[in-house]
Amino acid sequence: MTHLIQLEGVAKRYDSAGAPALGPIDLHVAQGEALAVTGPSGSGKSTLLNLVAGLDKPTEGAVTVAGQRVDRLNEHASARFRRERIGMVFQFFNLLDDLTVADNIQLPAQLTGTPRRKAAARAAELMDVLGIGTHARAYPGRLSGGERQRVAVARALVNRPALLLADEPTGALDTASGRDVRELLVDLHQGGQTIVLVTHDLSLAEACASRTIRLVDGHLAFDSRTEAVR
Repeated sequence: MTHLIQLEGVAKRYDSAGAPALGPIDLHVAQGEALAVTGPSGSGKSTLLNLVAGLDKPTEGAVTVAGQRVDRLNEHASARFRRERIGMVFQFFNLLDDLTVADNIQLPAQLTGTPRRKAAARAAELMDVLGIGTHARAYPGRLSGGERQRVAVARALVNRPALLLADEPTGALDTASGRDVRELLVDLHQGGQTIVLVTHDLSLAEACASRTIRLVDGHLAFDSRTEAVR
């Protein structure tokens, strides 16, 4: 089994005198796996996601993603690694309102040096697959929440990332739009995309994930692969 993500003895403290926000924790995620990270607010879910993305550094331990020790990268190298190897989807979309849908999707590709014509072709391909091709020249503010999240997913996938990170991707959506995004995540996983999904929604985790873990007070309290670990 090829592990795309490896956390070895990882802990994160924001207060040197207090308990860690996360860990110590060991976690391996296989290539092609869809992992749902659940748990109450303050349990360490977002901290885990930020460490995997290289947006934060562990206080101790090693974080390896796609063969790269992301905890050892400087800020510039970490940003480049994210652009090239990791796609990120957020609860509130994080789209640029002054760019069209097509330009929002193409932007990460252009930042990695992809020629504009090639980036445009990849964006068009994704818009077609995700059913948003008719909105290519529209601005995000004119779209529904579900449509904006599809644009955000397309943007996250434009560089063909090894890993897709999704942080509460249906949290800001109505029921129908949330169902559409859930089906989209299922399709992506079935197509072989590795996904780490942070969610409070257990029905979303059940529908989209091949494996679910639960964090409580920064510790791994449950792993569906091994059942309860404590």
